[in-house]
Amino acid sequence: MRILLALLCAAFLAPGAAKAQTLKSGDSLSITVLQDPKLDRNVVIDPSGEIAFPLAGHIRARGLTPLALENILKNKLKNNYKDENLDVTVAVINAPKEIPEDDLKPKIFITGEIIKPGSYVVRQKTTLMQAIALAGGVGPFAAKNRIQVRRKGPSGDETIFMFNYRAYEAGNDLEGNITLRAGDVIMVPERRLFE
Repeated sequence: MRILLALLCAAFLAPGAAKAQTLKSGDSLSITVLQDPKLDRNVVIDPSGEIAFPLAGHIRARGLTPLALENILKNKLKNNYKDENLDVTVAVINAPKEIPEDDLKPKIFITGEIIKPGSYVVRQKTTLMQAIALAGGVGPFAAKNRIQVRRKGPSGDETIFMFNYRAYEAGNDLEGNITLRAGDVIMVPERRLFE
């Protein structure tokens, strides 16, 4: 019954292309091990192109066909089972068809010695100080006088803007508080030993 179900899934969800289709990050896979139903699961290929599977560890799946992934899984699992004809089935459940809306929104990125590093959507004009405030402020070990904003130009060249947070706090370096653009990366380095 399980084999029939797996074959039906493969037939309906990836008609005719299951063997020819190469896997990519974001694909959802249904993996069935006939000899051990406890291992049956749905997995998603992570951004690095790998899946994690019990008793097999991390396996590079991106660029493989489902059949090639089945063979790799069989080889990694066969030492755990007496049955030499281990039956592993890999079926593609779904593949991402479009880019999520959140990925299309303009973002800035804040990294380093900041309270909440990460990416932040910018819907309106945002200055460097506003972005730092959005990220919860600088961390206790931040080198406040060496904050950088890195901006890629249309031709791929990078411009680096330096910002002295301490000088801004004292009312100086007001022009260093630049207006950010989508794609800007704010780097807040860790201070040195005697800084």
